[in-house]
Amino acid sequence: MHNMPKLENMVRLRRALSLVLQSAPGWTIASSVLVVLQGALPLVSLYLMKLIVDAISSGAASDKQGTYPHAILLIAISGLVALLNAFCRSLATMVSEAQAQAVTDHVQGVLHAKSIEADLEYYENPQFYDSFHRAQREAPYRPTRIVNGLVQVFQNAVSLVAIVGLLISFQWSLALLLVLASIPGIFVKLRYSDQMYRWQCRITPRERKAWYLHTMLTSDAYAKEIRLFRLGFEFKNQYQNLRRKIRQERLEMAKIRSLAELVTQAVANIAVYCSYAFVAYSTIEGTITIGSLVMYFGALQQGQTALQGIMSSMAGLYEDNLFLTSFYDFLDLKPKVVEPVHPVEFPARIKDGIIFSHVSFKYPGSDRLVLNDVSMHLLPDEIVALVGENGSGKTTQVKLLCRLYDPTEGRITIDGIDLRQFSTASLRQEIGVIFQDYAHYNLSARENIWFGNTNSSPDADEIAEAARCSGADEVVMRLKKGYNTILGRWFEEGEELSIGEWQKVALARAFLSTAQVLVLDEPTSSLDARAEEEVFQRFRQLAAGRTAILISHRLSTVKMAKCIYFLKDGKIAESGTHEELMARSGEYARLFEIQAKHYR
Repeated sequence: MHNMPKLENMVRLRRALSLVLQSAPGWTIASSVLVVLQGALPLVSLYLMKLIVDAISSGAASDKQGTYPHAILLIAISGLVALLNAFCRSLATMVSEAQAQAVTDHVQGVLHAKSIEADLEYYENPQFYDSFHRAQREAPYRPTRIVNGLVQVFQNAVSLVAIVGLLISFQWSLALLLVLASIPGIFVKLRYSDQMYRWQCRITPRERKAWYLHTMLTSDAYAKEIRLFRLGFEFKNQYQNLRRKIRQERLEMAKIRSLAELVTQAVANIAVYCSYAFVAYSTIEGTITIGSLVMYFGALQQGQTALQGIMSSMAGLYEDNLFLTSFYDFLDLKPKVVEPVHPVEFPARIKDGIIFSHVSFKYPGSDRLVLNDVSMHLLPDEIVALVGENGSGKTTQVKLLCRLYDPTEGRITIDGIDLRQFSTASLRQEIGVIFQDYAHYNLSARENIWFGNTNSSPDADEIAEAARCSGADEVVMRLKKGYNTILGRWFEEGEELSIGEWQKVALARAFLSTAQVLVLDEPTSSLDARAEEEVFQRFRQLAAGRTAILISHRLSTVKMAKCIYFLKDGKIAESGTHEELMARSGEYARLFEIQAKHYR
């Protein structure tokens, strides 16, 4: 059991290396070659310095004329080695930057792919957002840091092995003392890395809240209310208080770490200077030459630097490996909506319709049934309306139909085939949905509509036709660049639309869709009465030959439906045509009369 954390660390390390190699194989190989060179060149410089000092010291006592050319040659070679070392450092900086950019872009692509793949359930779960926040924050740079850390470990190890070998040839106890003096520092760095990771996980909810407050203060979505209700200072103070507490905790940890590192550094320095004293004593006694003195002094200095580099890199690797846990936890999320092993082909034309059979559903983490034993039959070439008060389960039914979730109990079939037997891609391709919280894409008007059917050409005439059907064409043609105008204010030359105009654009997406099932959730809530009437006239035409589902609170808009299902507390309380439901004088009729009296 004690080996499990080590095994997990090794697996994470291997995945990180694999990720970097996939992202930038060429740059990684180039970096590895430069590592070997940068590890060996300082040792060559040390040895050349010994030869120079020995040549000068021996020449000063004997043949000065013969010594000068030899010393100049050694100095020239040493200069060339220094120049090569500087060239390698510059090249390594460029390679490291290129590698980092390639890895960052690749990791962002991996994050985006997983974000698309993740089920909607995750996006309605705060624990998911904590994990996602850490993954977004850490993943773009941690894999590169791991590779750079390994590069530094390897580079310093090459230098250290040679230096230890050199010191052993002189006095093995010096090499042993140098290594033993570094051990306390390694433990301190590893312990701090572990504490930092646990602390970072603990404060993630607070960091997310701080980021949320920052978003509210800087986003156009909240700008009007922040000014009207004078919320700016309140949110600003909350943000500053959160950041101050986080900063104080981080500084407290940094103080403890700095004190511990000071103690370990003092121990290491004492060991090195004791070694200096021994080397000086050996030189005075005549055991070694002055050139050897310079070389061993340099070796001890570089040995200490290499050991410190290895310690920092090892601690960094441990820390980076820990933080990548969040990234891999995110990548390892398992889908709750499982794809069928052998998917059934979706019907080319729906014949028998859509059937909800005793469907019940509760959202993950909740015990409340949002839908309770719902059964209904939606026939092809028919407009069906789902009505009811807020929270009655209307939109949830659509989510189940699109397989954004699976029912807790019961099943949904199309032409007798359970939805779970279709691939989600083929199912969703045949269901065109515009939810009441439709997206505002800060892209061109053409793209905003084209997203309703990306199988068509972005320049297709159908885009303008769909816009005419929803009333968006009139809006778009008033814009400076027509269909090429950027909507929203996020980008230069963008133009903002009113809520009603945005809704017309969203409706155009639905009207562009060639799906067999068309779902409109509160499609005209922001439109005026004339625009609403025009939209529904066109909707009747577009719904011909399809199964159309209309969700609305305004009961006057659903009178056209062939069948109206009135939901209450997750159950179907009533169903029938408008005339049938009015004749029953039930819940539907009561709600219709409440709304109608305001127009009399």
